Amino acid sequence: MDSARIDDLEVRLGKLARVLTGEPRVTVSIGAGGPRIEHERFVLPSRVLEIEKDDESIEDVEREEVLLTGYLDLLAARWRHSDAHRLDTAQAGVTGRIAQIIEDRRVLSGLAAEFPGARRYMACWRAQLAHDAAHRWQTLTWTDRLVWAIDRALWGEPSDVKERDATSLAAALRVLDDAQGPLAAARASDSTRASVLAARAIVAGVRSLASGGANNMMQTARPIEELDDEALARELDDFGAHDDMDFALTLDGRQSAEAAREPGTQALEAAADAQTSAPGAALSEADATAPRAANTAVASMKPERSIPLTTAFDTVTDLTGSGDATAWRKLRTLARAETGALKTHLERVLKADELTHWKREQERGEIDRTALARLAVSRGYRTPFRVSTHASGRDAAVTLLLDLSGSMAGRKIELARLCAAALADALMQLDFEAEVLGYSSVESLPMRAYYERERAAGVDLRGYNRFVEKLDLRVFKRFDARDASGLAAIECGHENPDGEALTWAAGRLAARKARRRLLFVLSDGCPSTSDGDPAVLRRDLHTRVAEVSAQGIELVGIGIQDDSVEAFYPHAVVVRKLHELPTVAFATLSRMLARRL
Repeated sequence: MDSARIDDLEVRLGKLARVLTGEPRVTVSIGAGGPRIEHERFVLPSRVLEIEKDDESIEDVEREEVLLTGYLDLLAARWRHSDAHRLDTAQAGVTGRIAQIIEDRRVLSGLAAEFPGARRYMACWRAQLAHDAAHRWQTLTWTDRLVWAIDRALWGEPSDVKERDATSLAAALRVLDDAQGPLAAARASDSTRASVLAARAIVAGVRSLASGGANNMMQTARPIEELDDEALARELDDFGAHDDMDFALTLDGRQSAEAAREPGTQALEAAADAQTSAPGAALSEADATAPRAANTAVASMKPERSIPLTTAFDTVTDLTGSGDATAWRKLRTLARAETGALKTHLERVLKADELTHWKREQERGEIDRTALARLAVSRGYRTPFRVSTHASGRDAAVTLLLDLSGSMAGRKIELARLCAAALADALMQLDFEAEVLGYSSVESLPMRAYYERERAAGVDLRGYNRFVEKLDLRVFKRFDARDASGLAAIECGHENPDGEALTWAAGRLAARKARRRLLFVLSDGCPSTSDGDPAVLRRDLHTRVAEVSAQGIELVGIGIQDDSVEAFYPHAVVVRKLHELPTVAFATLSRMLARRL
């Protein structure tokens, strides 16, 4: 689809979004990673426009617009009726996905009651989801298939699972979908809080099947040659086992812990709490209280910030200008081929936004025609020139911070390198200040020896969360350098302590004198180190993002085949297809730079 048609669609859908939400500031864009809400902007999925794109018949065009309108209705419903615009966070896992399904069904019902015409677009959206699930079925895990089956059951849609999965999935749904089961409570949800609690109850019900109560299901599961009882039990036991249950507290911020509970909420909470002990037989109240109190005591000792035992072994390596010149030229050529047209468009936008002023009465410059008369009559007149000055929108400094963890190895790091080259090269050509940084952490033998000495000396180490790994920080291009060949040296490291690296990069950016400061973070997952508590690392990143934002730095997270960035950064874009990374990153940068303050 050509850009003119996309622009026209965005304008028309933007008008519809403002009608549906009643919010005059809402805008609509079509891009990668949707559907999602970014403050007052609705992002619709561009992949919709790729469906049957070789057939340009009117019917296909209408289908695309109907489907985009269906996604728009979904986001408008979340905006109007949900306490949280995004439930499916990385930490929430399966529980968050199910909570979002329950919440979407609830809020869309509310929207359809107000705008009955929305039902047509909802039906098209649901049909597309079914088509996508059928297309990807062979690649889905058993957990993903069960989540999809729960989705269909909640919407009252016929099961379309494949025959080899039908028996085991149907058995799980029978347990959940009796008259008093968690699916019934999910259908009756009337608030975001109820949706979250119902999701937790569903997960608890599924996991309980792994215990003795699952025997009936195990006898009716699919044949032993397809999935044996032990394998199915492991799937059941692992269903939602790694989810962060604290996510519900952050999503339900409008209701305090002391708020009066609505009728029926106590039962939902009791069912949801069962997840903490499932699978296995129910614990007595006394038995359950002791471990819960112990867990609370342990949690209270965990630091809220990821504090290193020492920073003496951390390293910062400046690779500016030290890369292979030939490799850099090849990389730059590839980058310009990827984003050259986007760079030209951004340059036109920036030039149109510049205001030209003239400084007159100068001794050199170009002739000021308004001063010619004075030059003719005044013998000693010597300043008939003028010079131009520009009020430029380019007074901005941009930092690109790359996650260099081991999970980025292979195609990811290749495209991250290409992406960094495209952004840095374009920014230099457009006269923006730009810096490219990278980070990882790696075990340090001297730091481990230091840790062992401290532990042997009886030092209280409970307040720390990095013990034997040093930060390995890389500067591939400094702000004040024009030689960007160091970008050719971008390679993977080991782990990714995002919070500490973010603070380091933000400190360098804050030192630049600029009207705007933008910090882009490319990452493919949650913060992680081999010797740190993941929960502390996540809380630490949340805290540091808030601190950096408070400094006036505009933060953007770009997720590489992972939506974890959506849980941490105020502006986030997820790239599902690796080859789209340079284009999506550049488009996001262009949108930020072209936006007027």
